Amino acid sequence: MPPTAQRPQVLWLAALRPSDHESDHMSPCTHLDHVHLTQLPAQVDGCVECLAIGSPWLHLRICLECGHVGCCDDSPRRHATAHAHDTSHPIIRSLEPGEDWSWCYVDKLALVIPTVHGSTRIPPSPMLTGGYA
Repeated sequence: MPPTAQRPQVLWLAALRPSDHESDHMSPCTHLDHVHLTQLPAQVDGCVECLAIGSPWLHLRICLECGHVGCCDDSPRRHATAHAHDTSHPIIRSLEPGEDWSWCYVDKLALVIPTVHGSTRIPPSPMLTGGYA
């Protein structure tokens, strides 16, 4: 992040590290400098990889570093997590209607980043509508 840029404001939702059970201390996410996407797209077609192979997804996530749209870990292929591991892009955000939470894979933290704006029109989940049989 350039020296003149401000760190995004965040609201820490949860920490899932074992050490958090041993103390009241919750460490902040150390990867906020990877948040480059601050305006969500108006619309997406679905999980990029699932669309390419005709596989269903359940929920959609967007990478806040590059904008890649992948499917959640409850989807058969778990493309959002695969993208994070393959690229070292640590933070995703839910694209589901009414959800504004993000997740840092490295720090294992759920958080809300108020500097990420907008809402995204998404197609219905093929897993919920019976698509891609």
